[in-house]
Amino acid sequence: MPRAVIALGSNLGDREAFLDFAVSQISALPETQLLRAAQRRETAPVDVPPEFADLSFLNSAVLIETELPPLRLLSELHAIEAQAGRVRTVRNGPRPLDLDIILYEGVTCDTPELTLPHPRAAQRTFVLEPLADLGIDMSHLHQA
Repeated sequence: MPRAVIALGSNLGDREAFLDFAVSQISALPETQLLRAAQRRETAPVDVPPEFADLSFLNSAVLIETELPPLRLLSELHAIEAQAGRVRTVRNGPRPLDLDIILYEGVTCDTPELTLPHPRAAQRTFVLEPLADLGIDMSHLHQA
């Protein structure tokens, strides 16, 4: 079964509860098994509009095995975000839950819907530190 890494973040409301919800919902996805979760970290926002610069994030990541193809997995993650109350109105604006596929084993793609590996993960400490918790190093971000 292919492995995938999903980054989790929240900067609104009960951030711990939103991350707990995300882990629970990801674990319940069909044909998917949660292998490990990274520790959670308080982080400063990156690339957000100035009016939201004071909303710190709580970030983590999970390693899963899944038979869901990447675009189906993305659709499921968007549904989990919506259940948590995420509304996409302001690019990089505040959100109760943000779920991003960082890596999907054996897959590279660059489409309007999804780019794998995630194109900015290697420059984001809030992604790299949880990846390190999961035993994933920088070389995994540069798949050929």
